[in-house]
Amino acid sequence: MAKFILGKKLHMTQIFAEDGRVVPVTVVEAGPCTVTQIKGEKDGYSAVQVGFGNKKRTNKPLAGHLKGFDNFRYLKEFRVENTQAFAKGKVFDVSTFAVGDKLKVTATSKGKGFQGVVKRHGFHGSPASHGHKDQLRMPGSIGATDAARVFKGLRMAGRMGGDNVTVDNLELIKIDAEKNLLYVKGAVPGARNSFVILVTGGEINFVEAKKDVPVEAETKVEEVKTEVEAKEETPVEVKEETEVKDKESNIPSEVEEEKVKEDKK
Repeated sequence: MAKFILGKKLHMTQIFAEDGRVVPVTVVEAGPCTVTQIKGEKDGYSAVQVGFGNKKRTNKPLAGHLKGFDNFRYLKEFRVENTQAFAKGKVFDVSTFAVGDKLKVTATSKGKGFQGVVKRHGFHGSPASHGHKDQLRMPGSIGATDAARVFKGLRMAGRMGGDNVTVDNLELIKIDAEKNLLYVKGAVPGARNSFVILVTGGEINFVEAKKDVPVEAETKVEEVKTEVEAKEETPVEVKEETEVKDKESNIPSEVEEEKVKEDKK
């Protein structure tokens, strides 16, 4: 039985071994992967479908297929002899691997666009002198007169890269279970953030799915003030009594006015 995992190539770096050697490694973010479908007798063959990564949007058919799961960015099917060890919804991560495993890594190589025969097939090119004008990187003859055609498979200029490439026997140097990282010795095909498939021999160890626990928002407790405290705090305008009395004293009464008139007479 083979164990496998889906991942994403991050970058290359180097690790110092115990004996002081510098080991070039490729860092791959692998898993966690979820079993999304199990195929058996009804489908005519035994296989397991695995999902990895997340994306925001998906179409309706895929949303129906992944009902109850996240919107996985990548889905990959693996042929297995026995599907009894698998169950829909089970999760596995990098802990299923061990340091020293020999991995078979599959990825899509970098696209180079339209290239000539020197870069695409490694031609040496023509001599730079003795009649070879403007023919330094040319392919040369592509066929004889008798056949009068170009044979299939002839190495010529064309689109380079963007192919499905598999590299065998890459050693697993280090595992970072907390960050879901695998450190693979040597170079891995593909560009940064490209999809990678890692396969090796052994049995898959399943783990419990991590559920996102919602964080409760902190509630602010405000002090409720009583009516008495609120009244005490409200400013009250206090008028001076002296000013009021002074104003009243300046206003003459009616009796006083009559007495003043009689005295004048």
